[in-house]
Order: sequence, then structure tokens, then C-alpha cells
Amino acid sequence: MPFHIVLVEPEIPYNTGNIARTCAATGAKLHLVRPLGFSTDDRHLKRAGCDYWHDVDITYYDALSEVDQAFPNSRFFYFTTKADKAHTDVSFQAGDVFVFGKESAGLPPELLQENRDSCLRVPMTSDVRSLNLSNSVAIVVYEALRQIGYPGMR
Repeated sequence: MPFHIVLVEPEIPYNTGNIARTCAATGAKLHLVRPLGFSTDDRHLKRAGCDYWHDVDITYYDALSEVDQAFPNSRFFYFTTKADKAHTDVSFQAGDVFVFGKESAGLPPELLQENRDSCLRVPMTSDVRSLNLSNSVAIVVYEALRQIGYPGMR
């Protein structure tokens, strides 16, 4: 798996479902940090249109620190509208970990401050508060895949 997508406390099942579909299409691994704003039982997933859920490698965590411990030698990038660097300012490598915050609040300010040099943003006009979470993930994953030559994709 070339990349890891981490969603910290995702709130909206449709966004997470779209991200799961992106992971299925790209071979990325999905990591979900609790609490989740929705149920992941089959009945709720089907209602939310998460038809690719069972085709995705998903791991659940109770804290972001557990993700850090699972990937001690990986590079972590934290996505926020408050970053100085754009996602295209970095040369991504297979195994990189992309961390996204919950829809209503993003990532915690203290986490962003501690990792300031690893914070990235997707550029947009100043008239827009933020992009949809699933769109942001897709933009970042496909840029990273483009940089490494779309391994295993046709």
C-alpha cells in the first residue's frame, strides 16, 4: 500500500464512505481514530452508501498516538487550511501517512503546532472556508500517486 489515510474523529458517514471508495480505487489503507460520528455496522453503512467498505483495508484506533506507534518510521503529514505549505510543495514517498481532522473542527491546534513543519494545505480561494473532507483526501492521494508514478494502477 503506497499511502495511509488517517481520519481523526470523522463525523459524516457519507464523507468517510467516499474516502473508503478512494482508498479502494487507489490501494491506500484507511485508519479511523475514534470516536466516530456514525455506526459502522452493515445496516448503517448500506444506508450511507458505503458500498466499498468491505473492499478497503481499515484499522480502528482509540487515539492518534496509536497510529504514531504503528508507524514509527513513516513520515506524517497533517492537512489543515492553516498551513503555509501546499500539498504540491512536498515530494511524497510510498508509506507516507496523511492525517485529516474531523469535518467540524479539523485537527486539534496543539497537534498542528507540534507538527508545524509537516502541515500542508490544499490551495483554494480565500472566499471558501474549506473543501469537503472527501474531496481534500482525493486531491492529496492522487497528487501523491502521480508523484510516485501510479504504482499498480492502470
